[in-house]
Amino acid sequence: MADETQEPLSLDWGFALPDEVFALPDADQDEQVRYNDDLCQWGDRFFIRCILPVPLKDQDDYFGWGVWAEVEAEVFERYLELYEEDGREEPPHPAKLANRLAPYPGTTQGTRVLVQFQTPDERPTLTLLETDKSRLAQEQRDGIDAARHREVLEVSGG
Repeated sequence: MADETQEPLSLDWGFALPDEVFALPDADQDEQVRYNDDLCQWGDRFFIRCILPVPLKDQDDYFGWGVWAEVEAEVFERYLELYEEDGREEPPHPAKLANRLAPYPGTTQGTRVLVQFQTPDERPTLTLLETDKSRLAQEQRDGIDAARHREVLEVSGG
């Protein structure tokens, strides 16, 4: 009898850096960019590593895109002020998605989002705007089933 058990599907997919920063030659990254796992500054551009959650319809969980959001300097500074505090009461801040998500047609890079700060041990979360009619926005609102979850991982290279 064939073994019907399958490995559980990964619940996240992350990006090491914003796409434009990642594309820089190593020497330019070393000279021009300051970054760690949570924050990135490239000249006068500021990025925060976030989670863009997409609910899973068949589970009480979500698939989390570990993406970078480009924010204004004031938002970046505010995040630093609240870095060790609970920022969930802070109103959401406008941002732009700084990574291209391969499973979605067109480009997701530059998509307008809202960033919501969280507790110190949680990355901020991103929400696409209610007016956004893209497939990503629809899936964030409605969730994805197991087949789409598998497809997202395959297209992403996982």
